[in-house]
Amino acid sequence: MKTLIKTLPKAELHLHIEGSLEPDLLFELARRNRIPLKYKSVEELKKAYKFNSLQDFSDIYYQGASVLLHENDFYDLTWAYLEKCAAQNVTHTEIMFDPQTHTERGVQFDAIVNGIYRATQDAEEKWGITSFLIMSFLRHLSEEEAFKTLEQSKMFQNKIKAVGLDSSEKGNPPSKFKNVFKAAVKMGYIPLAHAGEEGDADYIWEALDILKIERIDHGNNALQDPKLIEEIINRDIALTVCPLSNTSLKVVKKLKDHPLKKMMDLGLKVTINSDDPAYFGGQVNKNYEEIQKALNLTKEDIYQLVKNSFNYSLLKDTEKAERVAELAEVYYELEQ
Repeated sequence: MKTLIKTLPKAELHLHIEGSLEPDLLFELARRNRIPLKYKSVEELKKAYKFNSLQDFSDIYYQGASVLLHENDFYDLTWAYLEKCAAQNVTHTEIMFDPQTHTERGVQFDAIVNGIYRATQDAEEKWGITSFLIMSFLRHLSEEEAFKTLEQSKMFQNKIKAVGLDSSEKGNPPSKFKNVFKAAVKMGYIPLAHAGEEGDADYIWEALDILKIERIDHGNNALQDPKLIEEIINRDIALTVCPLSNTSLKVVKKLKDHPLKKMMDLGLKVTINSDDPAYFGGQVNKNYEEIQKALNLTKEDIYQLVKNSFNYSLLKDTEKAERVAELAEVYYELEQ
């Protein structure tokens, strides 16, 4: 099963690039940019990666992001992630980034986008990995602040595929960002949003009906509402599920309690992703491996999950068909 997971070409659809910042690189960037850290060593920092909630994680996540200042910092961050993609046979990735995390500290918007984008172009040339960028709004900030970020993005629309919504979910429902999402769609961005990770099913309804999203990030709490499940299936919308993130943030207590298989059995289109791999204990292949063991998923289950990752990506339909055909060829060769 481990060989199967490693060998199959796959897409990752839910990845926060700031959350891929490994401790070694974090310390290297802190030294390079002369930024003092409250942690004296990589080992001490790793010990802090124990969270009881999304807010606990957010606090240390923003501390880590503070070492990112210049275009080359964002390049190095993204390149490190894409190297791991190449090693795991991730052939397409959709990378979320949080401009407000950085512009609030005086970092230039162009340094963020150009650093990330340049790394994706180099990775495509070196390994053939394709990438899209998803510009996420921070939901704990105001819609007015989100509009400022949307305005800043206008010169970079050729480099950004979609908009997203992340950060602290509770108390920050999707409806708070109704107007900025409407404006973003008018500009040509594809709307996506985190919903139903800590927020209940109502947050998912809002994301669907008010923000008009085309994919649900997380979506665990969709299972609270049978009518919502039916609606998601009818609209053919996928959920980008992140198993190790869910246990790290106590969304589920143990992986054996994870609802992923139940979601699949109900007919929901599920994908597996790493979310913030540096903080949650594993890259995307580790997420596949751990959830497979915990839920005793079959080879057919794994194949379907990987197939979903391409079918519910933001690639064009012709490209999706090509990727799925390549996947099928590899899968059936392994099964011989």
